[in-house]
Amino acid sequence: MPSQTPAYNLKAVLQETGLGADTLRAWERRYGLPAPQRTPGGHRLYSHDDITTLKWLTARQREGLSISRAVDLWRAVTAQGRDPFAIVTPARTAAAQTPIAETIYFPPETGLDGLRARWLAACLNYNESAAEQTLNQAFGLYSLETVCTQLLARGVSEIGTLWYENRASVQQEHFASGLVMRRLSALIASAPTPTRTATIIVGCPAEESHTFTSMLLTLFLRRRGINIIYLGANVPANRFEETLTAIQPHLILLSAQQLFTAATLQQAALMLSARDAKIAYGGRIFHLVPELKSRIPGFYLGDTLESALETVEELLVERAVTPPIAPTSTENFAALKVYLLKRGLIETTINEQLLPTGLNPEYFATAHKFFGNNIIAALQLGDLHYMDGEMDWLRVMLQSNHLQEQVVSDYVKAYATAIRWHMGDDANLLLAWMANVQP
Repeated sequence: MPSQTPAYNLKAVLQETGLGADTLRAWERRYGLPAPQRTPGGHRLYSHDDITTLKWLTARQREGLSISRAVDLWRAVTAQGRDPFAIVTPARTAAAQTPIAETIYFPPETGLDGLRARWLAACLNYNESAAEQTLNQAFGLYSLETVCTQLLARGVSEIGTLWYENRASVQQEHFASGLVMRRLSALIASAPTPTRTATIIVGCPAEESHTFTSMLLTLFLRRRGINIIYLGANVPANRFEETLTAIQPHLILLSAQQLFTAATLQQAALMLSARDAKIAYGGRIFHLVPELKSRIPGFYLGDTLESALETVEELLVERAVTPPIAPTSTENFAALKVYLLKRGLIETTINEQLLPTGLNPEYFATAHKFFGNNIIAALQLGDLHYMDGEMDWLRVMLQSNHLQEQVVSDYVKAYATAIRWHMGDDANLLLAWMANVQP
């Protein structure tokens, strides 16, 4: 096999392969081939193996394969323990290639969709052995990045949807999540020793317990040779600041999935950026509510893992200026201050108003926490309309628990009455938003 020692810069590789720089970077980003190492200054270094791999892929393109199919063929051959350079050489004719390509076929049960369906079924049946066996088979057939994004990430999302629709229990969701986190922890622990000088802190802000995205990003970045300090879930802003002082990282990555934790992420980012730290952030909520990005002092990682990895690489080598954030109005801050003071009284009044409905008090406790936390976040972030999508979530969750949609309408009306009683004129901002919330 060709040498794996990194010795060629980008210019040499482009001259040798005839590829354009944009094409090469796109292949690295989308397919993980090749996977160059980096110099201390962040420049790519390729091995002779990388160059030969690129020539092999371009040869398959000339024979009619798409680049994605060529990459799949490469990985299938190597996963079976065969040498792709011995099996298929650039001198082979297109006709000679066809039988080989046809033999690399994944039947439905070993395709990604089939494997993901088997893994989901095993998790829903609490069958840890079957779930782990399915994952082991997937890792034997596909690259680590493909399994993590197409099986684990999509699988976790599908189980979350089933729970949201009341078609899976919270126990099933926790069981599946536990399996995923243990596997990711093992993969992170076995990742190669860092080869680059850059250090990145990765963590979730206060109250954020969903760590899947940040762990996946940690894994992929460690596989790129970057030193990652992973802090995990629910890290208060002052703890991030302590770690910043101790480590002096090149970059800090924050992840939030909910509106409420977007607000705690904002607090952490404001504190850290005041210390001249470079901040990048991402998560589900910024994809659902793009306007939130104007409220965070940092660089958005993008809506996909691929874009996040590309953004991180760019931030490590560029002296980017942190974008300015939109200010929160004094009216919002005034309403927030009074709401925080009166929240307990407001929730007690709502309980008294809705007591005759005979609903389980647990529903009220859940709704109070969800609704109140999101009001605080939206007021802090500067726009109550950031809550619009969260109201849809609350409505579907209540319906999935066999509660009538009228319950949501009654709850919002009771909330409006309570804040009017307890907040006076400071309630006007909230009342105007509630008047537009459709039951």
